[in-house]
Amino acid sequence: MHPRSSSRHVAALVGVSLILAACSRDISSLDLAPFPSEPGVFGDGYAPGVSFQAFLGSKVDAVAIDPGIKFRGASALKITIPSFGDPAGSYAGGAFVSNVARNLSEFDALTFYARASRSATLDVAGFANDNTGESRYTAQRSAIPLTTSWQKVVIPIPLAARLMEERGMFFFAEGPENGVGYDVWIDEIRFETLGTIRNTRPAIASATLSGEVGGTVNVTGTTVTFDVDGLDVLVAAAVGYFTFTSSNAAVAAVTATGAISVIGPGSATVNASLGETAATGAITINALSPPTTAAPAPTRAAADVISLFSNAYTNVPVDKWSADWDMADVSDVQIAGDAVKKYANLSFAGIEFLTQTVNATAMTHLHLNVYQRNTSPLRVKLINFGANAVFGGGDDSEHEVSVSSGLTANAWSTVEIPLSSFTGLTARGHLAQMIISSGSSTLYLDNVYFYKAPLPPPPPPASVPTTAAPTPTRPSSSVISLFSDAYTNVPVGTWSAPWDDADVEDVQIAGNTAKKYTNFTFAGIEFTAPTVNAAAMTGFHVDFWTPDATASPATFKIKLVDFGANGAFGGGDDVEHELTLDAASTPGIRTGQWTGLDIPLSTFTGLVTRGNLAQLIFVSDPNTVYLDNLYFYSNAVPTAPTTAAPTPTFATADVISLFSDAYTNVTVNTWSASWDNADVVDVQVAGNNVKKYSNFVFAGIEFTSSPINATAMTHFSMDIWTADPTASPAIFKIKLVDFGAGGVFGGGDDREHEITLTAATTPAIRTGQWTRLDVPLSMFTGLTTRGHLAQLILVADPNTVYVDNVLLHK
Repeated sequence: MHPRSSSRHVAALVGVSLILAACSRDISSLDLAPFPSEPGVFGDGYAPGVSFQAFLGSKVDAVAIDPGIKFRGASALKITIPSFGDPAGSYAGGAFVSNVARNLSEFDALTFYARASRSATLDVAGFANDNTGESRYTAQRSAIPLTTSWQKVVIPIPLAARLMEERGMFFFAEGPENGVGYDVWIDEIRFETLGTIRNTRPAIASATLSGEVGGTVNVTGTTVTFDVDGLDVLVAAAVGYFTFTSSNAAVAAVTATGAISVIGPGSATVNASLGETAATGAITINALSPPTTAAPAPTRAAADVISLFSNAYTNVPVDKWSADWDMADVSDVQIAGDAVKKYANLSFAGIEFLTQTVNATAMTHLHLNVYQRNTSPLRVKLINFGANAVFGGGDDSEHEVSVSSGLTANAWSTVEIPLSSFTGLTARGHLAQMIISSGSSTLYLDNVYFYKAPLPPPPPPASVPTTAAPTPTRPSSSVISLFSDAYTNVPVGTWSAPWDDADVEDVQIAGNTAKKYTNFTFAGIEFTAPTVNAAAMTGFHVDFWTPDATASPATFKIKLVDFGANGAFGGGDDVEHELTLDAASTPGIRTGQWTGLDIPLSTFTGLVTRGNLAQLIFVSDPNTVYLDNLYFYSNAVPTAPTTAAPTPTFATADVISLFSDAYTNVTVNTWSASWDNADVVDVQVAGNNVKKYSNFVFAGIEFTSSPINATAMTHFSMDIWTADPTASPAIFKIKLVDFGAGGVFGGGDDREHEITLTAATTPAIRTGQWTRLDVPLSMFTGLTTRGHLAQLILVADPNTVYVDNVLLHK
């Protein structure tokens, strides 16, 4: 019984009690007063007792009485549909509710007249919605066409006998169309008996549903089609208008509200009728028994797990397994002695652990065991509240993953999702919510936990290197090389002296030559004719690789011998020193990887002279050793480059060159503008033309007479060389300036952007070597046009810089 009808009957009975007390009359034959059959809802104003109630989230002031535009009488209702983004509400909608229930059983339709400020489509209009959330007999039409002229809208009543006590007189909802709002006028809203509504065709949406014994399945998709003046009108009618029957009451029973209770296993067909008219469509129910076996027991180590729900672990606190805002019912059940979460009527479930958020930063995966009634994809969303642990605090992140493979119907499925799959989840230090959804309305959930996968055991060491030693990058001018494909080597008399105990051969590794020593005890390497003058050098380098164990007591010893001024062994002025390296030294030896051994020559303390180095002796505990890139080097930086910058290899058709011997250059007006603070001269470096900037603060390079159209280019590139320090705080800035379509500086459409490069950026600036600065033009974010580039401005902290190959390319 409707709540208001209850109070009405109570009031009537109270009145009867008073009469009995005063007169002792027999009132057994008295009837309660019927509900009024008033048809009007809105004419020139609201009908008596009718008020408008705006829907949640709608524009609350959308409805007003307009005396200016009306169908008939003095006024009409004007409804203002808001535009997208209107802070007052995202749509217009609400219910016209009577404070006294009405008996509408004698009518066959709700009618009204409507027009709009432009042609549009009204999303929905109907009746029997009293805005309580408990309306049982709603009926509505959707997508009602509107024009700028008045037209009558008819919404047939599916079964008027159901509306003997109804407070919901009229409702509507409409949002902006194509993001733009507009106005709608509605007039003469009333219930009528038209007598022209024929050919009633009720229907329910046919479906085959799986339900679990003890659960419920709700009928949806009930409609009625009417012939209204020769045109079909489709009305979405609430299930309350229909009467349902089950073909097998032992399997399924249906309530008046369309809830199908699954009573026992088996199959049943649910049919419907509207009054005496059978509805088309049917629902087949396949009733299933609950699971009888538990989910697989987890086997991961507890130290690697953060558990939300599992009998196998200690669980962290979870506030709710079904949040107030979700669409699911959850209960705790036991399956084969195991605690399980059962979700019924599931659309989506919100799991919240707000009180104590979860730090899953060290975890790698999310694990769940799910039991679904079908193989619909399981969707899982994780939400991180950020460092402030507050929703909406500005640092939230989230991501949803859909899992479709590996799911089995009516059986436990194990779902393991790498946390890296949640790509939008930029942090995992304060996880606070998990949202699950599925096409299975019943779902069981167990063993919900995060875990970190143990690191795989290291692979066994390779027996031979598969990659070459790193190519040296030191400038050749500061190197004396004994053996390296990267440099010109000095003469070496032997790589295995007759008096040593080792075998040596040259081998190819990824196209690079290396020395392979086997049966290695000690190896004598001699370069006596001529000896090596390393007096100006500061370090010794060798790349080392071995498949053998390098843990203690393994060692690798390096001895250098200088024959003195007479250049002869045993001449009385020989000096030498031996260093011992192991896995714990700096540098140290490693197994199965190339290790660069860089050793300051000052470490060889007994080597008091280095003008006539003649022998290098290795003593090795590893039996097999590969060696490459043996050279002496100096850390002293030359004052000017001795080699040319690498020649660019970009295709000529893809380049606009300002300065390069490799291409034809465009016109540049000046390489040092009158307003800059730098000196520039053209110099030759190894036969290549180079710009040398000195007294360098900033340099203005202008090509204003012929601006460059770099619209199709993707990168700016240049080679620089400096002897000055490039460690912090040294900087090198590049600014590009576009003069815009007017081609004039300061014309109002100029654009520019400057980037700053350091020793720590990519690309980076370096001391004592040519460095190619190849910069994507997308990094010049303020340079929104590139059709009329006219200036290049360089700002340098290094005082002297050599510049070559200044160009744009794609």
